[in-house]
Amino acid sequence: MVGRRDFLKAGAAGGAAMLSTGCSGNAGESSTGHGTGAGHGTGHGTGSSDGVPQTPPLKKYVDPLPRPMTAIPDPSVYPGADYYDITMRKGSWQFHRDLDPAPVWGYWAANPHDRDKPIGMGYLGPTINVTKGRPSVAKYRNELPTTHLFQSVIDAIRGGDPQLAPSPPPPYRSEAPFPKNINVWNVVHQHGGFTAPQSDGMPHQSYSPDGFHADHYATLEPDRVKRNEAIFGYTNHERATMLWYHDHGMGMTSLNVYAGLAGLYLVRDPADVKLGLPRGEFEVPLILQDRTFHRDGSLAYTMTQREGEDTPVVNGKAYPYLAVEPRRYRLRILNASNERFWRLRFDVPRDVLPQPTLPFWLIGTDGGFRAPLPMLNFLIGPAERYDLIVDFSRMPMGTEITLTNYHAPVHYPGVPGLGPQISEIMQFRVTEPLSGGADRTTPPKKLELPAVTPIEPEPDTRRRQWVVYQHKLFSTMTFNAMPFMEPSQDFIKAGSSEIWEYINTNHDAHPMHVHLINFQVLNRQPIDAVGYQADYEKWIDGGREPEDLPVLANYFTGPPIPPAPDEALSYKDTVKSYPETVTRIIIQDFTPPMDAIASIPGSGTTLPATYIHHCHLLEHEDDDLMRPWTIVADGEHEADDTGGHGHGKGPGPAPTA
Repeated sequence: MVGRRDFLKAGAAGGAAMLSTGCSGNAGESSTGHGTGAGHGTGHGTGSSDGVPQTPPLKKYVDPLPRPMTAIPDPSVYPGADYYDITMRKGSWQFHRDLDPAPVWGYWAANPHDRDKPIGMGYLGPTINVTKGRPSVAKYRNELPTTHLFQSVIDAIRGGDPQLAPSPPPPYRSEAPFPKNINVWNVVHQHGGFTAPQSDGMPHQSYSPDGFHADHYATLEPDRVKRNEAIFGYTNHERATMLWYHDHGMGMTSLNVYAGLAGLYLVRDPADVKLGLPRGEFEVPLILQDRTFHRDGSLAYTMTQREGEDTPVVNGKAYPYLAVEPRRYRLRILNASNERFWRLRFDVPRDVLPQPTLPFWLIGTDGGFRAPLPMLNFLIGPAERYDLIVDFSRMPMGTEITLTNYHAPVHYPGVPGLGPQISEIMQFRVTEPLSGGADRTTPPKKLELPAVTPIEPEPDTRRRQWVVYQHKLFSTMTFNAMPFMEPSQDFIKAGSSEIWEYINTNHDAHPMHVHLINFQVLNRQPIDAVGYQADYEKWIDGGREPEDLPVLANYFTGPPIPPAPDEALSYKDTVKSYPETVTRIIIQDFTPPMDAIASIPGSGTTLPATYIHHCHLLEHEDDDLMRPWTIVADGEHEADDTGGHGHGKGPGPAPTA
């Protein structure tokens, strides 16, 4: 089994080589959307020669791209706020013309204008559009089956399968991630949101369809919910941006999201209308996922047998197409895959442009707008979002542009990179006549977007280390050699700034997501991963004495490397932590929302307040690569943070080699 766990160490030069070239070194590209894997299948789908389920052949670009419906708020329930009533339930969805409808899970929003016509499509969830500064309140109802769509995986985890169940390093003992009587439980996380902890949707807040609550289950207004419900409040104080919401159920996030539990959450600023960006039908969300299908059209979860799935899915359709006008479009891209990184470009016929790819402009990332940046391709990790302007006006009518994935094996960057390759994703067809007489949107080079001021570290900015540690081959990965369920040991003063250093000695790139806050990427620096790992293990075996913790500066193999152009001067909530590298992010202000939402008692934050961060390879997250951290008032928990590898006040931007 290679999907949920990874090898212990990589080759000596892998991380540094990847950083300097920007690609993986795997030059091969698949000519089809399917690959070959390793493992065993379940018997009722098309299988590879070794029995792993494999999607049957599908004709590309025959299904139009779906657009998720938009939820309708009810402003009458809470004064000054928009209310959404959302139900998680089983449904049916057809992923491709040549596949039968399949059982899936999804979110459905109540329609305040017609209770008999809930808003959803079965798979994924409706888009939630909110106005910056106007809060929203959501009641989430769990009406999913009590048997999981992928019950065999649940049984294996609960049964202690050594390749699936978390197995922390000594002296810690394994704990079951969910109770013996629970096959399905869920909680909704607003990814990227500025949210009080009781509404954040962390794993220990899970609840089941039959009303079983995890140990930190939380809800606003408990007298207004049933046992299978929770009410969360959202500030919507974020910059105008595209967030998303998805399941965060303890121990089964990967399976729940794979089944369909994800949707978009757009924060709009009315002042942005004057920017002249493409709007309405010319603003297109693209939710990228990879999935494998049995011959009967049902989802095949093969991540326990191989790395990655074999078919691209966009907004719930495999290999869709979008008919476009010869004008500018705004594409809002979310990587909602469990583990797959995508390196994307827009390929055009060779006789259309001097180069084989269509240029585009990056105008925003996870945390909102940034200075427009012309690009030809980009790498997007799981949970990251990219906001693009693509201009089809130079394309002759009838031109077909293919969104292509290349140099991005699973796992990324490709050691071992055994997962199926996917080269083609979807197609844009310039077949629609230009409407409205002309394209009146602002050309990207003339866009005046809100500036992002770089966060400059002060000499006394505290540093905090997070070591991606794997104590033996194919074992669980943890932060700082501690399981998720151990209490928080990282106490951060409210209002303070910190530099976090993700020390990745593993061969995989890990997309690290921090709840509550936005940050900026400071830099990266290559390290002697083998040497650091060996000395770190000696430190653990020697009793974890704080004064004996390996000093990171002793393992640098090169100078700090600035963030990539698409990361620089951008706000992020998810960062790529590359192999054999320390990745540094800077957080300007650890201040949670303190005020009540819509006058709801207990909806603001009370200190101390605990949040989490984790790898957004969902199988890694479920397998314990996740830790809590706690915001405290000044004067509380004045520890030296050595348990959490905090190491005092730093010397500024970064040490040099």
